[in-house]
Amino acid sequence: MVTVAHVQLSSCCGCLVSLTDTYEKLLDVLGAIDLVYSQTIADAREIPEADIILVEGSVCLDDHHAMEIAQDVGKKAKILVALGACAATGGITRFCRGGQMSKPIHSSFSPITEVVKCDLAIPGCPPSPEIIVGLITAAIEGDMEYLAPFSEFAKNNTEACGCDVIEKVVNKSLCMGCGCCAASCPTRAIEMVEGRPLILNEVCIKCGCCGFQCPRIELPKNVMVLE
Repeated sequence: MVTVAHVQLSSCCGCLVSLTDTYEKLLDVLGAIDLVYSQTIADAREIPEADIILVEGSVCLDDHHAMEIAQDVGKKAKILVALGACAATGGITRFCRGGQMSKPIHSSFSPITEVVKCDLAIPGCPPSPEIIVGLITAAIEGDMEYLAPFSEFAKNNTEACGCDVIEKVVNKSLCMGCGCCAASCPTRAIEMVEGRPLILNEVCIKCGCCGFQCPRIELPKNVMVLE
């Protein structure tokens, strides 16, 4: 049976709410997984080794306990998943020190993808219950085509923001005006003007959803799956 753990670092619990909202859908796959750890919804004291560990929230760089947890899950997970914007990209915690990027020389926060190697990362603030169920199911079944974008997102997301769509798509004349970026934005930081996205930087929370959903940003198929 595939074991799954949920670990929470510095976050608002929004990703946990999405995880708990999956219960009705997870009934279809509960026969294949065993939830072995979750600080809120499972009775376990220590983080065990697990096939899949979902990490929610960013890592406080001057919190020794948070750093130890990050290192611990990196060693104990067969597949380590950054769950949601804070874990995958830093999200709004990027702005905890006047908007400057996180550095270890002062109190700051970084996504776990910058602290330890993550195999997969799920964008969103919070990610939808459907995408969480889809990823777990795909990992169990070894669906590499489904998992490929999540694998690439775990490696190339430090600048995740609306600027990605402008730099990688619009400025290269690749935008076809589909509006997927605007539709996926949880804070409505993207407006479609004359068939092209307009980024409202003061509203963008760097969750990475827009670039993840854009059909013009090509992601290679390179992923680690359960055997």
